[in-house]
Amino acid sequence: MYSVVDIETTGNGYKGQKITEISIFLFDGQKVIDEFTSLVNPEQRIPHFITNLTGITEAMVSTAPKFYEIAKKVVEITKDAIFVAHNVTFDYNVIRDEFKSLGFDFKRKKLCTVRLSRKIIPGLPSYSLGNICSAEGIEIAERHRAKGDAEATVELFRRLLERDHNFTINSFLNSKSREASLPPLLDRLVVDNLPETHGVYYFK
Repeated sequence: MYSVVDIETTGNGYKGQKITEISIFLFDGQKVIDEFTSLVNPEQRIPHFITNLTGITEAMVSTAPKFYEIAKKVVEITKDAIFVAHNVTFDYNVIRDEFKSLGFDFKRKKLCTVRLSRKIIPGLPSYSLGNICSAEGIEIAERHRAKGDAEATVELFRRLLERDHNFTINSFLNSKSREASLPPLLDRLVVDNLPETHGVYYFK
């Protein structure tokens, strides 16, 4: 069983960020059997650039539940399931930190659809969710909203499962190597849009 997760947050680096929206689809490899989506009150300001990116405003989250109010549901829907996300390190670390603030140690096995896509769908110029979905003809209903991105990730993951003739997923799950850890202040959108070709790149 897999819990396919996407979150929106108050920033792009995972350290110190708070969740503004979360969507989780419980997926058996063929179909979705449960779903949970909610706005979340981050109890801090949402920067304008995040509102411009996601469309999530402070007014929208002002009456939304705080994370502690949905924490039990997050535990239940991800229990005994493999935690799947696009750039899983970001989503997993932010959720883990939210639980840590509540005194709960959140641990799940993880799979990253970025890493899987690089192995199973080689040769793409970029492995951001938007670029992969465009290449695969997967529609994203609402880009940079948790439910739209999570639904697209479910469909991408379903296709990866179908094409995984070399047992890449089992290899990743059985590997003792950890997901690459990113510097906590590194902008995840920069990581998402890194080109796959070799070269020296300058960022401003």
